Amino acid sequence: MGMTITQKILAAHCGRDAVEPGEIVMCDVDLALGNDITAPIAIEEFHKAGGTRVWEPAKVALVPDHFAPNKDVRSAEQCKFMREFAREQDVGYYWEQSEMGIEHVLLPEEGCVAPGELVIGADSHTCTYGALGAFSTGVGSTDLAGVLLSGRIWLRVPETIRLVYRGERRRWVSGKDLILYTIGRIGVDGARYMAMEFAGPAIDALEMSDRFTMSNMAIEAGGKNGIFHVDDKTRAYLDAIPLARETRDREARVFESDADAAYARTVEFDVGEIEPQVALPFSPGNARGVSEIKDDIPIDQTVIGSCTNGRIEDLRTAAEVMKGKHIAKWTRCIILPGSHHVYRQALNEGLLGVFLDAGATISAPTCGPCIGGHMGVLAEGERCVSTTNRNFVGRMGHPKSEVYLASPATAAASALAGKVCGPDEVM
Repeated sequence: MGMTITQKILAAHCGRDAVEPGEIVMCDVDLALGNDITAPIAIEEFHKAGGTRVWEPAKVALVPDHFAPNKDVRSAEQCKFMREFAREQDVGYYWEQSEMGIEHVLLPEEGCVAPGELVIGADSHTCTYGALGAFSTGVGSTDLAGVLLSGRIWLRVPETIRLVYRGERRRWVSGKDLILYTIGRIGVDGARYMAMEFAGPAIDALEMSDRFTMSNMAIEAGGKNGIFHVDDKTRAYLDAIPLARETRDREARVFESDADAAYARTVEFDVGEIEPQVALPFSPGNARGVSEIKDDIPIDQTVIGSCTNGRIEDLRTAAEVMKGKHIAKWTRCIILPGSHHVYRQALNEGLLGVFLDAGATISAPTCGPCIGGHMGVLAEGERCVSTTNRNFVGRMGHPKSEVYLASPATAAASALAGKVCGPDEVM
């Protein structure tokens, strides 16, 4: 019996020719990631276990992005603690101030992840890097501490669910719409502890930004990881960035699923039937097409950014919808470029001027509003259309606030209309 991409990567990292779903394997890690919320706990556990030096500093990335720029004294102490550890250990990757960014936007654009690698991060959306053909998954802070000590991690080999997309997308339908539709169809536990393998001609037609978005939200369907096969678009993306992996003497290994690989389930989609989606409170699985939302839902805020949709392509789409128009009175719109590189590119392309002319606020790169931390916290009774990834009760602020998940195009349109709506309604 053949193997899937995920099985092959795990086999390569545990020194085996083959692995089967359900097996527990000890794997070597190529890159370990922590942020200003999760890394301090991992660092404390690292020291409690007697750690003095991380296993391989060049393979460690620490990113202050959740409460950075610091929102208060406590967050400042968190970042300081991580910063001092990064300096003491001389870790390979640490970005702050003019280099800062949201971790899952920053690492790919800095060339820190290569196809075929195994990446673990103390953040649930570490599954983003599957867009590059890597196995990447989120773990707890104590698991990260173990990796910092040993460079290895126990993993159970997941089954794989194959998601096949065919047909041509409608205008404004993005990777965000495809993944929201998918989660709405299979459920938030539809891929529980499975590898979500995205395939089909409609997937091949997607740009890398859309693939990152879909892989990012694999966890919202319960997935262990999301993964795409490596194609010419992947290679072109990697060729266009300074590949940090070369400085670590790592070579990319491209794996493909075998024709006779066993899948737990295969689900097929005709993307031509999918319209822009909105996930209503309080679950990413509560997805609806915009035409299905019959009642006006007035909103107080929109957020365009995050590790899910903070890339330059996302900002271009939002600017296309907003150009020459103005945000509705009494509606706030916050734009968060995913990194300073994205910020500068948006500046050079005139996108920031479009947003400012439309009445939006532009923030430094941060995860802040997504987790109800800062730069966009919701008050009681407020509603927000957001390009983030979760809309649980209290996710972005008060437990009696509401979050509606959508694509950059739909969020931009909603900001203009002052209510939940699709881009065709304002164009």
